[in-house]
Amino acid sequence: MTGDVTNDPALVGKLVTLFNKTPSQELVTNLSVTMQLQRFGGTDYPVSISDPPNCYICCPSMAYLDYAIEETRHFTANPVLQKSLNALISACRPLMRATGLDHQVQVNNWLFSTNPVPLIDLQTATEIRDELSAAHPARAVVIRSLNDIADVQSMAALTQAGFFLLPARQIYVVDHTRPKPASVDMKRDRKLLEKTEYTLSGADTFSASDWTRATALYHMLYVDKYTALNPQYTPGFLAQGHQIGLLRIIGLRGRDGILDGVAGMFQNGKTMTVPLIGYDTAKPQELGLYRMLNAIAQRRAAQSASFYNLSAGAAGFKRHRNGVPAIEYTAVYVGHLGLKARSATRLVQLILTHVGVPLLQRFAL
Repeated sequence: MTGDVTNDPALVGKLVTLFNKTPSQELVTNLSVTMQLQRFGGTDYPVSISDPPNCYICCPSMAYLDYAIEETRHFTANPVLQKSLNALISACRPLMRATGLDHQVQVNNWLFSTNPVPLIDLQTATEIRDELSAAHPARAVVIRSLNDIADVQSMAALTQAGFFLLPARQIYVVDHTRPKPASVDMKRDRKLLEKTEYTLSGADTFSASDWTRATALYHMLYVDKYTALNPQYTPGFLAQGHQIGLLRIIGLRGRDGILDGVAGMFQNGKTMTVPLIGYDTAKPQELGLYRMLNAIAQRRAAQSASFYNLSAGAAGFKRHRNGVPAIEYTAVYVGHLGLKARSATRLVQLILTHVGVPLLQRFAL
């Protein structure tokens, strides 16, 4: 089960140009990066350079510590376990600091929670390692969003080149390149979408107030309901992302003309993700806004015969819609940062592999 990922050189260039002409915090308010376009193994990549504090997508200490502490809300029914996990995570803060990973140069950073990765062979992995460690001798080299279904070959090549693979989270994938019958819940979602009074509205019809509303809908779900550590996109990023072809955005517009739901799809080769989704959380759950938005995305993935990466979260919902669990990894190279960074990173890898992954799998997070 794999999806071919082929970075479009024109789109990489447009993304990098956007962030070079506009300060990053005007596009993602909790993100501070500089962006470059670099070519490795004949493929163009958006490459970010950043230092803490930052959004979790560019700051491993936030991803592995602060975000993880917030995720322990899933264990409120077992307060002893929750307290023990909080203590263990907090105790790892000095260790994570010692890795140096927050001072990083990140390859293939589309500035989403999930960035599908083109195939990386050993020669390309070595090229990435050598060029970036030489150009950035005080920074870790990072590649996120590798998973143990789609990226087995790339992960093996990166390991051989000296990268550590750090388990990050459990994600869910649906392989529409090998269709299987729709689940009961998928059929119900489709019927709901067919009979809804909401109108599907393409981003070409969006006004300035629609872009503001779409951003607010995303924030209602991912920032207000979940965590402020998630990327806090601005109306400018959404509008520009649509304009340059980075995101295909669809809205659910009510009879009053107001958007109540929005989904932004990112298609890279034969792999699709939905890094932007949001809905009016004050509306009755019976309306099924989240279900309809997911049905829109599933339909798009099926029509394009794509490998659909559903990212993390809402595990039960995704399992009931043919989602197959996979462990996502972050590849990091710290060989040039000294013994302290190498030793700390190796220890973090062991903890995540032998404690983090079993917890993710045991509790189906």
